[in-house]
Amino acid sequence: MTWKPHVTVAAIIEDDGKFLMIEEISDGECVINQPAGHLEPNEDLINAVIRETLEETAWHFTPSMITGIYQWTSPNDGKTFLRVCFTGQCDRHEAEQALDEGIIRTLWLSREDLLDAPLRSPMVLQGIDDYLAGNRYPLELLTLVKP
Repeated sequence: MTWKPHVTVAAIIEDDGKFLMIEEISDGECVINQPAGHLEPNEDLINAVIRETLEETAWHFTPSMITGIYQWTSPNDGKTFLRVCFTGQCDRHEAEQALDEGIIRTLWLSREDLLDAPLRSPMVLQGIDDYLAGNRYPLELLTLVKP
């Protein structure tokens, strides 16, 4: 069997000290996460975070910067994740849109709210802390190499 990491994206969206988060079921547990998900075939990272944010929150997201790139291995199952976190703005909400399977609801939470919350992984709080520390990298850091 060939080892390969799970490539994921996440959106860090802040409004007046609160972050757009999702409450979801993961491995039978109710956890808090950023709008996030896996890169799909023939998709670039920027389009992946736009799609995942819309599917999971019904918000249209425009990424403007990268806040960090994270590698984490789950102690539960040994899966390794490579996550690219983006920040940007939401500009339109599709209130009638159904949320992705497994998503219970969206929440706006402060960093302090997250300290006692069951987080999907330590990457959730690390991404927010990096955002709050001012970490910002241009989207041009990502280069899609064409054949």
